[in-house]
Amino acid sequence: MADTKKSQHGEWSSRFAFILAATGSAVGLGNIWKFPYITGENGGGAFVIVYLLCVLLIGIPIMMAETLLGRRSRQNPISTMITLSDEAGADKNWHYLGWMGVTAGFLILSYYSVIAGWASAYVVKAFSGSFLGADASSIKVLFDDFVGSPIKLLFWHTLFMLATMLIVVRGVNTGLEKAVRFLMPSLFVLLMLMVAYAMTFDEYYDKGIKFLFTPDFSKITADGVLTAMGHAFFTLSLGMGAIMVYGSYLPKDVSIAKTVYWIAGTDTVVALLAGIAIFPIVFANGLEPAAGPGLIFQTLPIAFGNMTGGWLFGILFFVMLVFAALSSSISLIEPAVAWLIENKNMSREQACIWSGSVTWLMGFGVVFSFNIWSELKIFDRTIFQLLDYLTANLMLPIGGFCIAVFAGWIMKQQHTEQELNMPNPLGYQIWKILISYVSPAAVFLVFLHVVGVL
Repeated sequence: MADTKKSQHGEWSSRFAFILAATGSAVGLGNIWKFPYITGENGGGAFVIVYLLCVLLIGIPIMMAETLLGRRSRQNPISTMITLSDEAGADKNWHYLGWMGVTAGFLILSYYSVIAGWASAYVVKAFSGSFLGADASSIKVLFDDFVGSPIKLLFWHTLFMLATMLIVVRGVNTGLEKAVRFLMPSLFVLLMLMVAYAMTFDEYYDKGIKFLFTPDFSKITADGVLTAMGHAFFTLSLGMGAIMVYGSYLPKDVSIAKTVYWIAGTDTVVALLAGIAIFPIVFANGLEPAAGPGLIFQTLPIAFGNMTGGWLFGILFFVMLVFAALSSSISLIEPAVAWLIENKNMSREQACIWSGSVTWLMGFGVVFSFNIWSELKIFDRTIFQLLDYLTANLMLPIGGFCIAVFAGWIMKQQHTEQELNMPNPLGYQIWKILISYVSPAAVFLVFLHVVGVL
């Protein structure tokens, strides 16, 4: 099966195209928005070391597993799990893993596009000079006025969803691949410009580098270790169907292991570069590195508005944030689009209209949760908080755990060996140990933590 089957959607033109696409899926708001502030909250350098170890021991083995599942089946995640469980002689209920991944990506995009719309709006705000000379109170008023307006949020949510679907509707080669070939190099150029700008802050740049890379293990707590573990898992887009469906478009002669090393390495470098770019700006302006989620939308605008060159680099920063979000959003919707095409006999245009419209409509609830429905709570959470908790804290860890178990324990060894095709037998044995024991145990610990057991 694995040697002859082709995806009906086509293939990436090269390994480099897949690396760009999968890296684009992984590199998103989590790298540029979330990584700096959770590093700030957890003491800096020691947290970074723990995070890197988690990427190596958890993220990479599971990403290899999810990619090989997709390539072996050449189908959407739901059909993949049906096909591969039949091949392994396993329980047919494994198809629920595919359903959970597709659903998770769908739900994530419904709120991801709203937050990405914020970044898009802030490009315009930065360009118009809204941050110039602003203090903390005026930036807070600006932010509160923005999120308090359903019309403004709906406009930017709609615009971002349209951009996402216009790329996805064009297919693998002329849509997804062409987009990431532009978005990812542009993202790196913008990020390097931000790093170069941060270097002009002299002693504050040195302070930022020291904070990021000098470990103080006395600041590491059990909670910090689990946070690093969870972020390493989530930042690589694991458990949401994206890597599985992208893997289904991967040519047979491409090494999964080498490719995943590049993706995980690039994703990690982007996160570190984001920290290098942001922390000197934070320190130079006397801001708090542990400012939390507000670091990007309520803290950095103060800095950009009161520093030399801040107008230009504020624009560049939020453009970079939009590019990162867009490269991820196209991967979040692709599994649902692929399933509709393969199982409901839709054209790609029809599949995009249906999936995009439903996601867009679901985003209304997220938009309203910041204003007119802000008092509406489900299980003591707003709609946005509920979707974020349900996906990031429950669905993705369960998905990652099940992927590890299926690849490590359910699939026949000859099939995983065939897909990975690692020239060094020791390399395969290391992966087998990690995916069978280390990765599922670690993800299980993360799951216990997020549900409050640990």
